[in-house]
Amino acid sequence: MNEITHSETRDIILDVTEKLIYKSGIAATGMDLLVKTAGVSRKSVYRYFDNKEQLVVAALERRDERWMHWYRSEVGKAQGSAQRLLALFSVLKEWFGREDFRGCAFINTSGETGDPQDPVRQVAKRHKQKLLDYLVELCQEHGTQQPSELAAQLLILIDGAITVALVMGDYSAADNAQCMARKLLDL
Repeated sequence: MNEITHSETRDIILDVTEKLIYKSGIAATGMDLLVKTAGVSRKSVYRYFDNKEQLVVAALERRDERWMHWYRSEVGKAQGSAQRLLALFSVLKEWFGREDFRGCAFINTSGETGDPQDPVRQVAKRHKQKLLDYLVELCQEHGTQQPSELAAQLLILIDGAITVALVMGDYSAADNAQCMARKLLDL
């Protein structure tokens, strides 16, 4: 029996939504394309999500969880607190070189919303806050002076490197950001 469960159907819808949005954006991801690509009925989509906005928010929340887990895991492989802080950028460079790299999904989707209170923008804000909290954690672990201030500076370097890599196609942006981080950290 090859019946797909409700949970699997929901996961398929979320996976396809995330991929389409990451590739082309929210506006370019219409329900017809989603239904066709996911191989599900429109009714199935609306069984789980009241509207497109709710679907996009759910897909972005899943991406946030998965991306943060991946990033923390990869950075965590570095030995020592200083090396973990520098790995923030080495890991990004590896990501930039992937064929499916399209920049930060949260920056990209935020750019499609005008209202700071928009649910999509709020997901992006929560994602960036989680990233900032992680950076504070790494700075505290390293024993830096003013870890919150340094973490905020590292976040700007990270998001700047991601943006330059996407817009300019310059994957060495991660190396440049790492060089700046070394100066901030006195490494």
